[in-house]
Amino acid sequence: MSTKTLDSSRKLSFDDFKNEVLKDYKTALVSRECSILGRREVLTGKAKFGIFGGGKEVPQLAMAKAFQKGDWRSGYYRDQTFMMAIGEYSPRHFFASLYAHADIKADSFSAGRQMNGHFCIHTINEDGTWKDLTKQYNVSSDISPTSGQMPRLVGLAEASKKYKQIEQLHHKTRFSNKGNEVAWGTIGNASTSEGPFFEAINAAGVLQIPMVISVWDDAYGISVPAKYQTTKESISEILSGFQRTKEKAGYEIFVVQGWNYSQVVDVYQKAAKIAREEHVPVLIHVTELTQPLGHSTSGSHERYKSQERLAWEKDYDCIAKMRQWIEQFELQDEDGNTLKFYDDLSEIREIEEGAKKEVRAAKRDALNAYLAPIIKEREELLLMLDHISPQSSHKISLDKIRRDLQNIEEPIRRDILDAARKSLMHMRDDSPEIKNSLQKWVLNYQSIQNDRYNSHLYSELPNNATNIREIKPVYEEEAPLVDARIVLRDNFDMILTQHPEVLIFGEDSGNIGDVNQGLEGLQEKHGIERVYDTGIREATIIGQGIGLAMRGLRPIAEIQYLDYLFYATQVLTDDLATLRYRTFGKQIAPLIVRTRGHRLEGIWHSGSQMGSLINLFQGIYILVPRNMTKAAGFYNTLLKSDEPAILIENLNGYRLKERVPSNLGEFTTPIGEVETIKEGSDVTVLSYGSTLRLVEEASKDLSAIGIDVEIIDAQCLMPFDLKHEILNSIKKTNRLVIVDEDIPGGASAYLFENVVNKQNGYLYLDSKPTTITAKAHRPAYGTDGDYFSKPSVNDIFEGIYSVMHEAFPRKFRSLY
Repeated sequence: MSTKTLDSSRKLSFDDFKNEVLKDYKTALVSRECSILGRREVLTGKAKFGIFGGGKEVPQLAMAKAFQKGDWRSGYYRDQTFMMAIGEYSPRHFFASLYAHADIKADSFSAGRQMNGHFCIHTINEDGTWKDLTKQYNVSSDISPTSGQMPRLVGLAEASKKYKQIEQLHHKTRFSNKGNEVAWGTIGNASTSEGPFFEAINAAGVLQIPMVISVWDDAYGISVPAKYQTTKESISEILSGFQRTKEKAGYEIFVVQGWNYSQVVDVYQKAAKIAREEHVPVLIHVTELTQPLGHSTSGSHERYKSQERLAWEKDYDCIAKMRQWIEQFELQDEDGNTLKFYDDLSEIREIEEGAKKEVRAAKRDALNAYLAPIIKEREELLLMLDHISPQSSHKISLDKIRRDLQNIEEPIRRDILDAARKSLMHMRDDSPEIKNSLQKWVLNYQSIQNDRYNSHLYSELPNNATNIREIKPVYEEEAPLVDARIVLRDNFDMILTQHPEVLIFGEDSGNIGDVNQGLEGLQEKHGIERVYDTGIREATIIGQGIGLAMRGLRPIAEIQYLDYLFYATQVLTDDLATLRYRTFGKQIAPLIVRTRGHRLEGIWHSGSQMGSLINLFQGIYILVPRNMTKAAGFYNTLLKSDEPAILIENLNGYRLKERVPSNLGEFTTPIGEVETIKEGSDVTVLSYGSTLRLVEEASKDLSAIGIDVEIIDAQCLMPFDLKHEILNSIKKTNRLVIVDEDIPGGASAYLFENVVNKQNGYLYLDSKPTTITAKAHRPAYGTDGDYFSKPSVNDIFEGIYSVMHEAFPRKFRSLY
């Protein structure tokens, strides 16, 4: 970067230029000193774990210069210098996150929920409304899994394209300035070996979106060198085929040495201009970086790097090279005067010493701020034990617990609660008058910590989806009976008409209107920018949805079959499901994932793997409507809230007949509520999805022989039966059968746990609760394969009959 370049592009005087360079140098020094002292805090036991950005400081300074308000970052845990350079990360904040200070004011990234180096800037106000994202720097919350940031990056960049293309969105000026924003991604060189990286790179090239991806290349992935990571040991070389030409769209690719301050600043300015003005994706391969403190605090890089490599890293440390450049820089002005960055080298040493003092002071202040409330809480308990101990028959034990707690130099909250609970354990035989105050204190303390560590998995705001009231479908007297997919299609049509921010996309979603025609004709009516096709790339379909949703749009991302959702499992479970929780409710992505599953044909098109979804996707609603009207109602409900959901339509339900409601786009299906679809007195049968039709058929045969079945549709698996309506049914029938297409121990085990244990249904059961499930394997192909793999009408009849046989063996004699 010459001063000529600076003067022409930013009109800086030399003094401005000098001040900016020295400010950058200090920022790099402060960042490195944080890394050094942070590592020491972990190794001395004051912090749990540390991962730092040492060796990448200079290119991150350059990236920060090109990053504008309104832009977005989707990066990883090495980017601390970038965050400091844009003014969103201070040394005190650095140490607060290192100590896991569980206060959103101290650690605004996660309130201590994430380890250090996982960055975030709030996009949601306290009342749940959106901030003005065009007037702030935007940083999507980081996750640890390497390359996990890449799918989301695609969506963040695509949002700019949508805001530019779709005229109906131009009024949404809190989210975009007509698509002028760039999405910036960062990733380590070794992580480019991951599948999500290649999938995202290809998707962005196809979409032609304003995305700049920086690859920080220090030639290693922890201890494994690049020759085992990347073909030709160069990600830019193997991606060279993506380079755009005059004839074909693609990427602009830059390669730059990360220690060369002037060159790397130049490259980032060029990259930003291309992405912002042309909406062309850019790859910047930043080479010859180092990692002077090793991968993390879990080990030292001296274990696996040669002496030659270590010596090279010392010589080519980017901060050392920047200092060398500062020392050597000279420029003649028009009058022949020599311009330099300093008059005496002591000025540079003063900056260096100042950086160290600043970091040491920040470390001290952060530790004191972290410990102060905890010490106050300890004092409360110690005073209570002083009061209780003389009255207790276990004074000796209580006094020891008190002394041990008092002697902890730097207590944590676990120490405090552990002491209180152990005290209650010893006091179990004391009178209520003696231990009542401590019992109340423990319960209150646990409640406070529950908010600190266990809140915000789902929305806690008034527009939580479970608070959206039900609006029933309305039918005209002559309402037509049509293929159920028509109900879904016409409801989507109404949604797209009423909500310009809604986008629907996926494999075959656009031109042909999805493989089951639920979107038939909607691309033609609403435009290719709003209803469109994607490639076969499930991870980035979900990533697109997350990024679009984080920028104020309402995407409905279609995964063609439930079985294929597992290609995107990592993105869903690590990113979408945890977003609200890991940001303490300060970022959201109200993505709706549309897919279809349950009964059809064969191993790969009959997915009912609900147990895995329940365990992996806590934080996402899982909705299992029994028909398309119920599904349409769920879509309408979700659009009134701001929470993510996976909605699984019935694969074999699109051609079944349903009546068309007259209030399309308005009726809602309640989330978290079950529905009794047939009342009965003998057995409560709980099921969901397409299997309910088989349960209904079996109930007719059972009725014919005197067994009156009550059928309940779960409707939602997460959340499930918030009003405990199933318990009321069991109180009436005293028997429970759960019918499920999942494998044994899948969703049926989850439903069993909720009904029998959480709702205390066992108190009202006169017979052993029964589950009727599929076999342990995926279903075999063909009608016979389905019959012998999944619950049939015969299986359901016999399972329910056996429950009645156990209760009334003379009336219902054994079938076998």
